[in-house]
Amino acid sequence: MKQLTKSTKQPVLREHRWSPVRIFTLLLLVTALQACQMETAPVAEAMVAQNKVGKATFERICAICHGEDALGGLAPALLPFDRGSNAFQRIVRYGAGGMMMGFSAAEISDAEIVAIEGYLRKLSQPSGQATGMVEWPYVGGDPFNSRYSTLENLTAENVGELQVAWRWRPAEKPMPEFGTIPGNFTAMPLMIDGVVYVTTNYNRVAALDAETGEARWIYDPKAYTLGLPKIGGGFRHRGVAAWRDSENKDRLNIFLTSRYRLIAIDALTGEPVASFGENGVVDTSGDLSWEIDPADFEMNAAPAIYGDLVIVGSSIGDNLIYRNTPPGDVRAYHARTGELVWRWSPIPQSPQDAGADTWENETWRDAGQVENWPGVTVDAEKGLVYVPTGNPGNLYYGGSRPGNNLFTTSLVALDAATGERQWHYQAVHHGLWDYSMPTKPMLIELEVDGRSIDAVVQLSKQGFVYVFDRVSGEPVWPIEEREVPQSDVPGEQTALTQPFPTHPPHLLPKHGISSDDVFDLSPALEAEARKAMAQYRTGPIFTPPSLEGTIARPGPAGVVSWGGGSLDPETGILYVKASNSTRILRVQKYDPATSTNPLAKPEDADWIDHEPTNTQATFADGLPIHKPPYAYLVAMDLNRGEILWRVPFGKGSEALRTHPSLEGVTLPDRLGADGPPGSILTKGGLIFIGGGDETFWAFDKETGEEVWQEPLPRRSSGNPMTYRTESGRQFVLIPAGSGTDQELIAYAIPNK
Repeated sequence: MKQLTKSTKQPVLREHRWSPVRIFTLLLLVTALQACQMETAPVAEAMVAQNKVGKATFERICAICHGEDALGGLAPALLPFDRGSNAFQRIVRYGAGGMMMGFSAAEISDAEIVAIEGYLRKLSQPSGQATGMVEWPYVGGDPFNSRYSTLENLTAENVGELQVAWRWRPAEKPMPEFGTIPGNFTAMPLMIDGVVYVTTNYNRVAALDAETGEARWIYDPKAYTLGLPKIGGGFRHRGVAAWRDSENKDRLNIFLTSRYRLIAIDALTGEPVASFGENGVVDTSGDLSWEIDPADFEMNAAPAIYGDLVIVGSSIGDNLIYRNTPPGDVRAYHARTGELVWRWSPIPQSPQDAGADTWENETWRDAGQVENWPGVTVDAEKGLVYVPTGNPGNLYYGGSRPGNNLFTTSLVALDAATGERQWHYQAVHHGLWDYSMPTKPMLIELEVDGRSIDAVVQLSKQGFVYVFDRVSGEPVWPIEEREVPQSDVPGEQTALTQPFPTHPPHLLPKHGISSDDVFDLSPALEAEARKAMAQYRTGPIFTPPSLEGTIARPGPAGVVSWGGGSLDPETGILYVKASNSTRILRVQKYDPATSTNPLAKPEDADWIDHEPTNTQATFADGLPIHKPPYAYLVAMDLNRGEILWRVPFGKGSEALRTHPSLEGVTLPDRLGADGPPGSILTKGGLIFIGGGDETFWAFDKETGEEVWQEPLPRRSSGNPMTYRTESGRQFVLIPAGSGTDQELIAYAIPNK
């Protein structure tokens, strides 16, 4: 592994002179604050840390007008202070229209503003229960993708009082004129300034009132006019990103990826931002390493923001098999103009490029894909962007691409300003299993063996958790290269070894599969499952696809998928749903007359995947061939690299529990519900999670105990999120359903 390191305020208290103009301005400031609505978790933590400074700063600057107890004087009372942090900062900096002037950084520092707010919030919370607005401004909750909220309103003691507060239905239907159908509702909403921004299957963006769910506006990019995407799963979308334009009164813009377009939307009006690209739209299909057919390329994950840059990846259909399929380039565009600033290609473009020697016989010349489909994570402080990459073309046969094939299935750190590679780690050599990196990395500070480490954490389909130093790329714990089974498919040259982290342990109790793992809930079914398993090749993880069919565990759906996990920044404990599923990996000689893949070109395909769909290994008309549970919820201490607890997750689908072959068989309460959605975590001690069955769950983060479950009208297919409105109510949202039957459901404790 090559590592290239990248080099990487204290509050200042000032005396201020208070003129009548300044006092009057402060009066107007207090009035303007009545409309403020913003707070972020990192800012809230900073306010607590600076409480002592905040008291001294308040006494020096604010008490002259608002009184020493902040209960009013020349200016109105500031208590209770339940306003928003970022809006407070904006008004102080930029003023309130023509009514008040802004304050320069020389007059009052950012740290002073934060410290004052922290002190006022402390005065407002004698019971320790916060009431101000707390947002969810990123799809991952915060810039670190931790899916963690500082909210404590909901706890194990009162979570049972949650009720449906509102529902919003996208109301999207099949459109035969375009050949389109909506897929799973996989949205990952944001909440900023009291507004929920949610995307739909057809790539529309809806702005909803966070308290009531009422739609303020809906923007429609008309993505359906381009027909059904060629990627598996059809139409779905996973969120937007928000950016404030500091040169335009801090206007909030929403960035949407829609097929091959990047679109900037004014968050206030729902209209495209005319100054961005061409009337708000940038066609990104012409900014790749080579010319492509735009119909074979799309983006459906939320972009990432670094300063004034919008960074996007791509999603390319797994079944596309031809020379030079679209490349998975990562690109950064200027957020104000839409101009392309940099591009990084995961596929070498010349013999001199890094990684070219890992594509033997210069097969990089014909390669494609290697896309970043889940999105990226930005470390603004260190100026790095972390890119999880995917597979090369023809997922299950690599005879036409001998070598380890850098930078496939890797975590790559790029300079966020230039796109230049800083370090990388490849998690799968010469991939044959569709073990693409499935989720955005997570950032956290860990304490490992007495060392403080700024770490990046990458979850994987394999079920391994990779932990690296963010700057150097060095693994926090050793990763060993171990010998793995080899292929018997003609022309295939399997990698001799694969990486195995020594810590943390695998998320599942066991990976790979053998006859010891067959379905065993009754003697008769166990015997039948053994007979069915004997038809296939079995073995440890990384047993390659075969002509007779290999049962892979985990299968391509992965132990972890795009839903990822949630990470507690205070304790370093990771909470993640681990799916225990299989897939039959069988390849056959390509024959256009019998192939089930219409996207493979006869002149370029050789051996291809035999199965028409993601076929799990089953017996007895659909029972899983291996024993339950089929999913777990796992708590892992990343400071020690140890699993704290692992519990079965989910009842299992109704179709499985009522399968005719299980009549009279005693079933465990928790068969396990696999699937891609992940969890969120709150400071109140709760893990919220859905997916896999028709239930929404809350678990105690300390013990893994189920503390709440709510039947859903249909299976959830996206991650939850949470926020608190100015009313003081904490809401928890989850998308559910697919096709024409889907909705975003908001839960909250009813007002007393």
